[in-house]
Amino acid sequence: SQGKIAILYAVGDIVDGNGDAETVGSASFREAIQKARDDDKVKAVVLRINSPGGSAMASDVILRELELLKKEKPLIVSMGDVAASGGYYMAMAADTIVAQPNTITGSIGVFGMFPTMQKFLNDKLGITLDGVKKGEFADLGRPDRPLTEGERTIIQNYVNDVYVQFLQVVSKGRHMDTAAVHEIAQGRVWTGNDAKERGLVDVIGGLQTAIDIAAQKGGLTNYTLKELPVQKSPFEEILTG
Repeated sequence: SQGKIAILYAVGDIVDGNGDAETVGSASFREAIQKARDDDKVKAVVLRINSPGGSAMASDVILRELELLKKEKPLIVSMGDVAASGGYYMAMAADTIVAQPNTITGSIGVFGMFPTMQKFLNDKLGITLDGVKKGEFADLGRPDRPLTEGERTIIQNYVNDVYVQFLQVVSKGRHMDTAAVHEIAQGRVWTGNDAKERGLVDVIGGLQTAIDIAAQKGGLTNYTLKELPVQKSPFEEILTG
């Protein structure tokens, strides 16, 4: 063969650290991207995304590693059933985005949740907590009491900042004005066909379509496929536990 096309499978929720067969871990997936980038026999890469999103930090770590890969080799994204939120975020490094007609994508938005367990601790377990602090927000994050208005503002401002960053990443990746991205963002999801009409994806097709585009951009007519990350067998999973 003239070379290889690496297929990176990003399947499951995006999480910090090492992932597994059902999650995309920022650390382990970054290593898989580096393997594809460092392998001289790999002439192009297809990123197969089937993820509803997850950690904003992990998504950004993966995106930046993909941007380094793109500087050296063609990067084509193939969207599976869903490539939304962080799953769409990481696709912004691609040269070309291929989606299936019924792919659920977009969900360009951010949300945050904060648990308040005061009633559970007090009424169910009979536990009360106390503490000493030196600043107004020194104990922000205590689950044994509701958030104050000031704390709500801090958390909301963080969520807003991440949303603005998401808009900017999509604006850069799709060569669109930030205001235009906001009009079709705001957490809404689109089918592959609708996303193509709005400029969020480039081509309608499946994994083979993405492979064909990668071969063309990589100058390959005869090639082999290399799948990453390498999945452990059930026996290896037991041994490494």
